[in-house]
Amino acid sequence: MAPAVDTAIQNLGPCLHDSPLALNTIRGDRIGNFISDRIRVRHQVEIQPGAPVDGETFFEKAGPRQKIFFDPRKTRAAIVTCGGLCPGLNNVIRSAFLELHHNYGVREILGIRHGYQGLTFQAEPPLVLTTEMVDHIHRDGGTILSSSRGQQPVAEMVDFLVNRGIDILLCVGGDGTQRGSHEVAEEIARRKLPISVVGVPKTIDNDIQFVRQTFGYFSAIESARAILDGAHCESKGAPNGIGLVKLMGRDSGFIAAGAAVASQEVNFVLVPEVPLRLDGPKGFLAALHRRMSERHHAVIVAAEGAGQDLLEQVAGTDKSGNRKKADIGIFLRDRIAAYFKEKGSDVNLKYIDPSYVIRSVPANSQDARLCDGYARNAVHAAMAGKTDLIIGDWYSVYVHVPIALATAGRKKIDPESDLWHAVISATGQPQTWD
Repeated sequence: MAPAVDTAIQNLGPCLHDSPLALNTIRGDRIGNFISDRIRVRHQVEIQPGAPVDGETFFEKAGPRQKIFFDPRKTRAAIVTCGGLCPGLNNVIRSAFLELHHNYGVREILGIRHGYQGLTFQAEPPLVLTTEMVDHIHRDGGTILSSSRGQQPVAEMVDFLVNRGIDILLCVGGDGTQRGSHEVAEEIARRKLPISVVGVPKTIDNDIQFVRQTFGYFSAIESARAILDGAHCESKGAPNGIGLVKLMGRDSGFIAAGAAVASQEVNFVLVPEVPLRLDGPKGFLAALHRRMSERHHAVIVAAEGAGQDLLEQVAGTDKSGNRKKADIGIFLRDRIAAYFKEKGSDVNLKYIDPSYVIRSVPANSQDARLCDGYARNAVHAAMAGKTDLIIGDWYSVYVHVPIALATAGRKKIDPESDLWHAVISATGQPQTWD
């Protein structure tokens, strides 16, 4: 047997209040159902021949509970958006507000300003969200609450929640944000306070564990696809044209891979998961040279975390606690230009860095649906007194994932996966640079 993964979910206490939702537990009557706390979703779906079978690890299924911990008439909730912008932030704010306000009847929902900065006493006071305020925000990119990177003193943030009488905190953010929300939940537990902390997984990098798809990813690759198509047009619009595009992806290359497969106009995809070698007959530069000799144009996509071992390392971390990355885009631009100059070949190289553009667009239809599902299930979990968890998406089923488990590592592209095989098939690039 494979070792079991700890998927136990923390609860604030017994659920003594009837849910106000118009659901029941009867199957077949065409009325939606409450979800039993006993329903589980299997962790291991695919079993390789000869591999150990994990028959003990299951996730708790997300969804509305018949009995809830908080009395909605006496509950105050707050929503905070943290980290960089991402398509769908406003959608999550709106759906969470509507579920809390209209369906549960929660008396007051606050919008915390400027990320975790807003959970300190020196910050701008929270917004009191209203139906009118959120009416059309899902059509806009960004977040009406503003966002920021970086952690604040955990004790002060918990003091703020207590001072404001906040019972539920919904934290919308990526890996760094959720590590912070875990620390807040731990401090709350240490003080034995009845405050629920639930995370909504946000990152266009799509790198959170046990989340099949974070919201924002589909919108990001749709926006990136248009940019790649433009880079292809630029590369063909000049003699010996090269379009070099740097996309986001610090440790995981999902945006670069997904956008390249969607575009079908990319010839090389460079990601952190596949070591990059520039020189030698099997290196990237030689492969690019062959491409230019045969086709006289090329499009290259580099995730920001690709090829970091080739660059001089940048010291320190950013405000989210992530190790700073050297700029692979500028490095490749200069190395490619120098390589072809040495070869006596003239190339027209266009370098494009659209990172801040693709993360500020509104959510597309697929992301809008994800945002609504994550937000409403986060509300259900919080109202049931569950805490220190994020809403995961495990094989298209919403589940509860302990934050400590979700942030213990990052999801990465498997070079032997269907996704990377699709990249190789679409680009024709070598499997490796060895």
